[in-house]
Amino acid sequence: MERQTALAMVREKVKNQNLVKHMLAVEACMRELARHFGQDEELWGLAGLLHDLDYDLTKDRPEEHGLRTAEMLSGKVPEEIITAIKAHADKAPRESLMAKALYAVDPLTGLIVAATLMHPKRRLEAVDERFVMNRFKEKSFARGANREQIRSCEEIGLSLEEFISICLRAMKSIDQELGL
Repeated sequence: MERQTALAMVREKVKNQNLVKHMLAVEACMRELARHFGQDEELWGLAGLLHDLDYDLTKDRPEEHGLRTAEMLSGKVPEEIITAIKAHADKAPRESLMAKALYAVDPLTGLIVAATLMHPKRRLEAVDERFVMNRFKEKSFARGANREQIRSCEEIGLSLEEFISICLRAMKSIDQELGL
């Protein structure tokens, strides 16, 4: 599947624009991580872009999240992407580097967006790794961003600081699309 086809699918299936922006942010982070690890940027980017494709269909049935996306994508993308998407939703084991990365990236993008919105300048370009790290340490800040899930970046051989730095750089590269 080409990115444009995937993006059209996202725009058709996902009505919440903030969720679309989240999916774009996860895509950017996954591409940057693929670059870092010498992996296929297109495959990793598609996994990030499509990972919440079924969210509108499953928001009231979380037990189906990831599984409906797998059904929609079956035969259209490599199985590695489908497995990573299912794994991010705890519906498959996280064995591949891609699956582990997607699992850790998902909540980090939300933390970075929340940190940006509380920064005095409210712009991604003004946010640095230290600012995000300080927000990460505040237990009451962005409670929905699962810290343990973000810390699982260590399973892919990255320190928390390295991981935040890579994802922050990725999100800054699409700040206009994110409206930040």
